[in-house]
Amino acid sequence: MSEKFYAKGEGNEGYIKNLEVLSFCDMDRVGGMFQMALYKTEAGKYYLYGAAFDGRPNGMLGVMISDVTDPKNPRFIKKFLPFAPEENPTTTTPKIQIADDKMIIAMSAGSGPGQLVEQHELADIPCEAGIRIYSLKEDPENPKFLGYWDCGVPHSIGVHRFMYNGGDLVHLSCECRGFEGMIYRIVNIADPAHPYEVGRWWSPEQYADGYPGRTFDPHAPHVPAFMDKGWMHGPPFVRGDKAYLGYCGDGLYVLDVSDFSRPRCLGNLRLMPAFSSYHAGARTHTALPLPGRDFVVVTNEGERFQFFPPKVLQEENMAQAMNNLHMVDVRNPEKPTLVAEFPYPEVPENFPYRNFNEMQLGCQGPFGPHNLHEPMDGKPWLEQRGDRVYCCYFHAGLRVFDVSDPYYIKELAYFIPPNPTQNPEESYFPGFPGPRNATTEDVIVDDRGCIIIDALDDGFYILKMKEEA
Repeated sequence: MSEKFYAKGEGNEGYIKNLEVLSFCDMDRVGGMFQMALYKTEAGKYYLYGAAFDGRPNGMLGVMISDVTDPKNPRFIKKFLPFAPEENPTTTTPKIQIADDKMIIAMSAGSGPGQLVEQHELADIPCEAGIRIYSLKEDPENPKFLGYWDCGVPHSIGVHRFMYNGGDLVHLSCECRGFEGMIYRIVNIADPAHPYEVGRWWSPEQYADGYPGRTFDPHAPHVPAFMDKGWMHGPPFVRGDKAYLGYCGDGLYVLDVSDFSRPRCLGNLRLMPAFSSYHAGARTHTALPLPGRDFVVVTNEGERFQFFPPKVLQEENMAQAMNNLHMVDVRNPEKPTLVAEFPYPEVPENFPYRNFNEMQLGCQGPFGPHNLHEPMDGKPWLEQRGDRVYCCYFHAGLRVFDVSDPYYIKELAYFIPPNPTQNPEESYFPGFPGPRNATTEDVIVDDRGCIIIDALDDGFYILKMKEEA
């Protein structure tokens, strides 16, 4: 049997370089997590909150709460449900942000990949599509409801990635009546019981009501033709008087937000068609400004291979454009400039596949990165380094990059978790037709140097760089 405590059997130990696994938590197999958020109390306790990523009936509703004060012995507390699943049977909680003792949950009630959502007779189904606001100050283990803001488009994806860095404003990637796809909306939560919108911005082509005869379906799945369009994935990152938006087919937008009631476009950098493959996720996913620097890391999302029956991809025999992480110079916000590419993730020496593009498929799949660690100065419990980038790279695992030299980016470390072992019917996503390999989703790095990652159909791992363990 393996000597690695986190292994899932002989020969299923994962792959690791320059990292140490401090702990693994399966959260009592209650559910999985999608986006995570960390919270540090005044008493110095660390709590991890995870928006539920669980595809069983009603399973995508809720927040997983764990105590990670001792990174070697995390304690799963419970799955917190904002309301009973039967009240809003199609509503899910995919994203979460925490700052200023407030927990904000994104509410979604449709759209997205067809594999995740199946809805009938929508008008008869109650739903929530917006944000819910809670207080953690009184009791971090039992969030206190403060208020709800509705985006105005029922049975849509509602709110997806968003930024809350404390204060009165929440910056949303959000549906809006009259617009195709999500746009940038800014909501004031100074009075959480009565939140209201203060500003918005959109790509001109999204304003469907401004074109004669143009119609669209906000409930429709995000098929490749839609993914190619310009719409806000986000999160919108605000640094000073600038906002940086990952805008799918439109690439990177840089906005002047000195007046939040009237954001103005300064510059744009398109990355398609050279980057982003046909079957991939958000064509431009994240635009992360590095703390203290005039550089933004921009990502094209790959996709989970579990979504795809290998035979279908083999029959298509389609070349997939590269999905990658890019270094963009924004010292002149009117001319954001691509200056470097991140290296291809290192393939372990004893890995059973020659690369990650063809891994388990027998043909090229939409391989690429997913979420980054997102430092924000309103969250002092997070690592705030501008010389290091952490990426959960789907089935290539966690990747750690040295970006101190923005033109010569070096990979420092990786961790590919062991594959989940449950039977298909026990999976959080029993309908996925593709291979059930380990797939990393999100990453958080705290002020202690602890790196927390979650994995699809699995729990979460806490790691440290070897020199820091």
